[in-house]
Parts: sequence; structure tokens; C-alpha cells
Amino acid sequence: MNVTLADAKRMIEAGEKKADEIGQPMNIAVADAGWSLVAHARMDGAWIGSIDISQKKAYTSRAFDIATKDLAEHSQYGNQFFGIHASNNGKIMIFAGGVPLKKDEQVVGGSVSVADRESRTTPLRKPLPQRSNSGIGWAARTDDRPGGLSP
Repeated sequence: MNVTLADAKRMIEAGEKKADEIGQPMNIAVADAGWSLVAHARMDGAWIGSIDISQKKAYTSRAFDIATKDLAEHSQYGNQFFGIHASNNGKIMIFAGGVPLKKDEQVVGGSVSVADRESRTTPLRKPLPQRSNSGIGWAARTDDRPGGLSP
């Protein structure tokens, strides 16, 4: 199973809705199993510099199958992954916000990342519409995780 363009568009739509709710324009990126960008959206007013950040967070969360927030904690001075941000030809981003997408606790090959202009991230907490015959129907950062995609 992989993240399709239709899936990515639904995740971006959910991210845009959340950004509108909090009044913060964002860059939203979705990567597939091979770490390639499936879709990206830069909302009006979102920083241009966050385009690269959001795409690298999506890449990082998929490359290591871990939330970038968690990787950041392990990459501080003295911890086991200190210096990891310098690997992968500079593609590693250890800011919070990159989240591997999972189905039934297995990474299904996608990541969603939301980066806003104040370098803080806002998780997506709204369920996405269920797509028939796909099993994909939930996007990053939900606490109630009834099924489908989850971080």
C-alpha cells in the first residue's frame, strides 16, 4: 500500500483546515514509501523558507519511520543520534512535525509534515473521509485513532 495523490490531497485539505482554524498559514508536504514528494501546498502567507522544511520533515519521518519530534529528542548532544541532521546529503530535518503514516501499526509508505511560520507545528486531528477499498482514512496526529492512518 502506498499513499496516492488523492490521499495526499485529503491530508493537505485537513492541514489547511487546521491552519485556518488557528489562523496560521502553513506549508504541508506528503511523501510516499520511496521518500518522494507526492504533494505539497504552500498556503497564502506561509513562509517560503518553510517549503524546504516541510518537505524535509516528510522525508525524514519516512526515512527513519519515526516522528521528527522524537528523532530530535534522540539527536541532542550526548544522545545516540547526535549529528544525524548532517546525514543524507542534508535532507534530514529534526524539527517537530514530520510523522510517518501507518496502517495497523505498519508504515504504509507516507509521511505528512506541517510547518508554520513560527517554527512550531500543529498536528492534524481530524479524520479524513474513508476511501473505498483502500483502508486509508486517517491522517497524522490523532489521539483517538479508530483505524486507518495514524502516526
